[in-house]
Amino acid sequence: DEPSEWEKTELDQAQVEQRIKEYNSQINSNLFMSLNKDGSYTGFIKVQLKLVRPVSVPATKRVPSLQAGRQGPRTQGVKRRTSFYLPKGTVKHLHILSHTRASEVIDALLRKFTVVDNPRKFALFERSEKDEQVYLRKLADEEQPLRLRLLAGPSEKVLSFVLKENETGEVNWDAFTLPELHNFLRILQREEEEHVRRLRHRYARCRQKMQEAL
Repeated sequence: DEPSEWEKTELDQAQVEQRIKEYNSQINSNLFMSLNKDGSYTGFIKVQLKLVRPVSVPATKRVPSLQAGRQGPRTQGVKRRTSFYLPKGTVKHLHILSHTRASEVIDALLRKFTVVDNPRKFALFERSEKDEQVYLRKLADEEQPLRLRLLAGPSEKVLSFVLKENETGEVNWDAFTLPELHNFLRILQREEEEHVRRLRHRYARCRQKMQEAL
């Protein structure tokens, strides 16, 4: 993808310091940015996780913030790892450095949720809203999210970050382990059975109402 308008912007030290002051004056929280003596700066970014497929975590770990993929109790799993769906709307704040790369942000997020999947399965996206349109741009591994945050300002409409599956066309199923693939098949089968059950129930109600009307 092409770099964003912020990625092309270059700032000298004085401009960085001024931007940080402006940024801190605009936020309504204590998630400030701080300038370091070496010229770097630290701050917070918020990442929304919008994952469609389940993620894998160690089966011995208790993960109260994750939702089981319709497999029963949350601590139940296979011998080595188990798969979970992350709840919709999951958001995580990360405290990072100005030179922290997008790939390192992905690694940090996976560690926070004890996800053991290959980081290459995921990608960090820049989300922006303009003229009632939503735009998504995949960040390159070396891009620096905190720098983008500073340049864009604190507005979530102007810029926000989203973690999604690293879609490059067809899903590369070879990247998944055999236990993961078996887990996905079981989950899909249960979802299909639940969908069929709901459809049958809906049509049964329609049939009953029609019979009552007759």
